[in-house]
This record gives sequence, structure tokens and C-alpha cells, in this order.
Amino acid sequence: MSATNQPTQANSQPKLRVLFICIGNSCRSPMAESIAQRDSSHIFDCHSAGLTPLGVVQKQTIATLQANGYPVENLSSSAISKDEWAAAHLVINMSGYPKQRVFPRSEWYKVEDWPVEDPYGADPIVYQRIFDDIRTRIESLTARLRETARKA
Repeated sequence: MSATNQPTQANSQPKLRVLFICIGNSCRSPMAESIAQRDSSHIFDCHSAGLTPLGVVQKQTIATLQANGYPVENLSSSAISKDEWAAAHLVINMSGYPKQRVFPRSEWYKVEDWPVEDPYGADPIVYQRIFDDIRTRIESLTARLRETARKA
């Protein structure tokens, strides 16, 4: 931690904070949070939240993450808090709604829309496909943020 209590990268710059959002914070955004915490924590910190959280992470989300070797212990379904929103440098919107319909215009600059299918209620094959899609997107995001940090 730095003197400002922000986690730092090896080059002593504060880490970026990414907020993953979907509708219920029950499938897509918890998957993204788990994947990013394991695979990308050296580049950015993250959290997930929902527009209208269901209050529970779906069993099939947990099963899919575990089957792929990803942590599930700290996952929960919660609303977007003012503190998390304010702390986020980048918001990944997987709600299926364009940022222009969901977030204030003054915040669009930090929102990136990801068109990720909602697996809620689907079979395990669909959950695995969505998991693979999100993991690929996070790999690309990590590479992009690593390059940005390198140039800074």
C-alpha cells in the first residue's frame, strides 16, 4: 500500500480500480470479479455490483468458477455503492443496456459496454461459454491496461 492507502503496482503507480456491473450481480459480474482477481490483480483491483442485485450468486456461477479453478469464497451479490462507483477508474457494463440508458452522462467517460450474454437460468454449457467469453475479454483488458501503465 502507498501512503495514500491505495494499492500500488511494481512501478509504484496506484493500481487502477475496475468495477464490473451486470443486472443482478449474480452471474456475469461475479464471474468477471473472480477471474480478474485471480488473473489480473497484478494490474488492477476490482469489485462487482448489480443494477438490481438478486442478493445471491447463482449456484451455477459458483460451480462454473470452481470447475475452472477460480475462487468463489468472497463473492456476493450487492448494489453499486457510491464509494465503489467513485473509486472506479473503469466501469465494465455487462447489463445489456447501453451506458447512455443506465448511467449519468457525466460518467460515460469511464464506462465501457461489454455485450455479454446473460446465462441466468441456463444450463451449464451456456455458463461455461459465458465464462470463456468473459475470461477472454479480461485477458484483453489486462493486456490493454498493462500497456497503458507501461507507457505512463
